[in-house]
Amino acid sequence: MVSAKALFERAIATHLEAWGLLAAVRERLDRLEADSTHNDESAQQQTALAARLERAAAEAAPQWLGAPWPVIGEQRFPLERSARPGEASMIRVADAQPLPGVGFPVVVPFVGAGHIALDADARDPAVAGLLRSVITRLIAGFPAGQLRILAIDGGALGAPLAPFHSLIPAGVMNRPVSETDQFRELLTEAEDQVHAVQSGLERSPDVLVIVAAALPANCTRADLARISALAHAGPAARVHLLLAGYPSLSRSSWETGLENTTLISTDQSSRGHFRISDPPGSSFGADGRGLNATVTLDPPPPAGLIEELCRQLVAKAESDSALSFDALVPKQLWQGSSVDGLRTTVGRVGRGEATVSLDDATPHWLVAGRTGSGKTVFLLDVLYGLAARYSPDELSLYLLDFKEGVSFADFMPSANDPTWVPHARTVGVESDREYGVAVLADLVREMGRRAGEMKRAGVTSLSALRSARADVAMPRIVTVIDEFHVLFQGNDDTAKRAVALLEEVARKGRSYGIHLIMASQSISGIEALFTKGTSIFGQFGMRVALSGGGGILGLNNDAAAALPTGQVILNHGAGVVSANRRARFPFADPASLHTLRHRMWDMRTPGTPEPAVFIGYAEYSVDEAPLPVRRGRRKVVAVGRQVDVGLHTAGFALDSSPGRHLGVLGTSLVGADVLTSAAISLAKQHEPGTATFHLISLVGTAEDTVEELRTRLRGQGHEVSMPNLTQYKELLQKLAAGASADRDHPQYLFVYGADAASSTLKQKEGRSRAAIEDFRTVLREGPGWGVHVFGWWRGVRRLSDDLGLSGKDDVAGIVALNVKGNEVGSLIGRVHLQWQPRHNRALFIDRHEDKDDLIVPFVTPGRYSEEFA
Repeated sequence: MVSAKALFERAIATHLEAWGLLAAVRERLDRLEADSTHNDESAQQQTALAARLERAAAEAAPQWLGAPWPVIGEQRFPLERSARPGEASMIRVADAQPLPGVGFPVVVPFVGAGHIALDADARDPAVAGLLRSVITRLIAGFPAGQLRILAIDGGALGAPLAPFHSLIPAGVMNRPVSETDQFRELLTEAEDQVHAVQSGLERSPDVLVIVAAALPANCTRADLARISALAHAGPAARVHLLLAGYPSLSRSSWETGLENTTLISTDQSSRGHFRISDPPGSSFGADGRGLNATVTLDPPPPAGLIEELCRQLVAKAESDSALSFDALVPKQLWQGSSVDGLRTTVGRVGRGEATVSLDDATPHWLVAGRTGSGKTVFLLDVLYGLAARYSPDELSLYLLDFKEGVSFADFMPSANDPTWVPHARTVGVESDREYGVAVLADLVREMGRRAGEMKRAGVTSLSALRSARADVAMPRIVTVIDEFHVLFQGNDDTAKRAVALLEEVARKGRSYGIHLIMASQSISGIEALFTKGTSIFGQFGMRVALSGGGGILGLNNDAAAALPTGQVILNHGAGVVSANRRARFPFADPASLHTLRHRMWDMRTPGTPEPAVFIGYAEYSVDEAPLPVRRGRRKVVAVGRQVDVGLHTAGFALDSSPGRHLGVLGTSLVGADVLTSAAISLAKQHEPGTATFHLISLVGTAEDTVEELRTRLRGQGHEVSMPNLTQYKELLQKLAAGASADRDHPQYLFVYGADAASSTLKQKEGRSRAAIEDFRTVLREGPGWGVHVFGWWRGVRRLSDDLGLSGKDDVAGIVALNVKGNEVGSLIGRVHLQWQPRHNRALFIDRHEDKDDLIVPFVTPGRYSEEFA
């Protein structure tokens, strides 16, 4: 492969030889000026000389890079074949005519070798024409998609580069910038490419040409120093400068501070002519003063050629650079081993693949990007890429989404599609913070399990354990938390617990093959992380910044400030500028994901369980839930689904201990549904005729619900009574006397609107004591007799009044609906109880078990639709 230096030295040799011939021609012309008989011979020599120089230039800069525009118009050389990014190239910049009839093109080293700078800016029509000429030759000569132009115009608002504006949407060129801040961002982008090549992160970058029609007026010395640094280091990283109006050019000296640069200056003695310096690494003559002839700059392409060429190149560039998700998926699925880590391809960096890893070096990632930046698409590319490369024995996925959306819906079965991604272990959609805490706690427990396995095997790393104990299930776990800032909102107990668990997983997870990918729009302003942010996020060496997500990068690293959708900054160095890689990632189209999901589902091991799914807005019915786990002979009442991994059924165990009763608190009709669900779950645990269900409806809003429950229970063969208020008082008197006590035949009282009877129960009505005393006796003694009360009170104070001063502990189970946390706390003696009522949630308290769990209460299907109707 011929280098630019070799090509130019060959051209220089031809030039010097021609210059000697020119001198001889001049001398002979002086002698024979009056002799017309020699004119023919002189003309022939001049013509031969011009042809020789033309051939030398054509060899150094072939076709689009150096041919004159009339020749290009006639021959229309093939596009994209005149140069290659990995090769040094020369380009035509001017025409010299040292003698009448003797002219030759001037070509200078450029891509792969050097830079070009002019002292006049593009407000000079000749300079504007040269810029258009050079850009046209570059985009026509280089393969589409392998050349990008960073355009600057601080003098004419982009007018000199206007013919190339159709290249902007295709990403071949940016919209010309004029402000200093924008100009500095472009310099940063060029510097990032240099750093990536120098650090070995990028081995085959695109050609990046900074084209300045004029520099911004208020450039500082620091800005010029950055340009000088790029001039020094740029060629090795395929970064090149084409600068018009470079301010430090001196007409009396070629010393400009720009290395590797051919300088073109205005010839003050001849209007419209310019002078050219010696090119980098070579010399036109022995005196080192540049080309010994004035030149005219290469003219712009003929009208219409730029527009036609841009249309063709944009179409080709878009076609060639279009990333297909299918192209990133390996043809053979599940061929990878996760022993040493996980890797997947997420897109392209230049012409190479953008590969990312989850391993000991980069165990956790931070991902950030504003709304609409493509963050969800990027995460899907990563997750499906990993799932395609590693089998479920090598990889498990825990997926949490805290925003309203369906980011991870494809990973779980649905009514329309029963398939799922077999790697998924839990999927949370519109998750509660408590669910996030439960997932983190599950990861901590898994770390403990793996630590025990390592101790038993006598090893200290996951890879060593996998090698020593092939029988131990130990896939790497990737946990993705989208919009993770929601998990840490506020500074309550939930946020503090989440921070503690996250810190433990972040610090220890890499040793046990547990990895975190945490995504959000920003990581700033999270109160719960004010004292822990550095220690936690310091474990997240991999930073993935999309547009607007530059906050996760280091100081002075604004590489993500103006990223278009579909591009991302991959930074494995905790955000330092030198670790930036700019990549393009594809849109994961639904059809491709559907096909891949079905392929993986068909390959799953028979009997693979579905993922544990939590959908924040979902309603649950007792008929769809498994019964709570029973403890010995004790019956367990089902009241809802716990907000935990697996959505286990929340149960309240019944035994002979004082206080084994359940109070449901709140004005919501969900209270009636919770009682009904409790009755249905109990009925499932009794053979017909072995228990009696007393259904007491004291509020009109519950009458239909109670009637339907009675019909259902009687249909199952159970004994059911529906006493009115008077009969209810008589039932309490009878039960309080213990006359009907039979532990082998328990009796259950379900009191709907229990507070509605409070005033009546307090009246003696000719008796020695009021019925409220009988009620309190049943609460205190009933469990020992096999009698349990389940009541729905529409206010905390009403339950407290019914219990009396000495009976505060006689109801151990509480389901708090739309009641305040401080009121419930005062009832159970926990003043600082944290509970904020919310839709489709309840706080389930078992005072004997010393636990309070967030639950999704069981409801009658459509209950919330009725409430909001």
